[in-house]
Amino acid sequence: MIIQCPSCNKLNRLPPSRIDEKPICGACKSSLLLGPVDADQTSFHEILKSTTLPIIVDFWAPWCGPCKMFAPTFQASAAKYGEQMLHVKLDTEANPAIGEQYNIRSIPTLAIFKNGSEVERFFGALSPAELDQFVSLYKSQ
Repeated sequence: MIIQCPSCNKLNRLPPSRIDEKPICGACKSSLLLGPVDADQTSFHEILKSTTLPIIVDFWAPWCGPCKMFAPTFQASAAKYGEQMLHVKLDTEANPAIGEQYNIRSIPTLAIFKNGSEVERFFGALSPAELDQFVSLYKSQ
């Protein structure tokens, strides 16, 4: 999969199986996990199978106003907790099969996954404080 560095914006190729190894950018050496990881249908399943980190997924679509308003909050959470909880964004318009598989009926929808299974779900855009509280319940220590 391709991960854009949250520090220098360079694209980095990373096998999903190496996500737990705290990957760094090949150009600037910053952590690649301190920003949301954009997933598609293939990489999403690989990420769920490969990582031992808890995962928070933002199911969104580009036409969704609340999704656009929530994006900076999700970005800030990834910068704060990225190495304790993997932040993944999944565009349900570009990947409708995933949205259907996980019964996504409204967006934004946030879901927490541990060991490949969904453990919690929240609907709607959260405030930064609400997202911090949600993440702190599940992040790895």
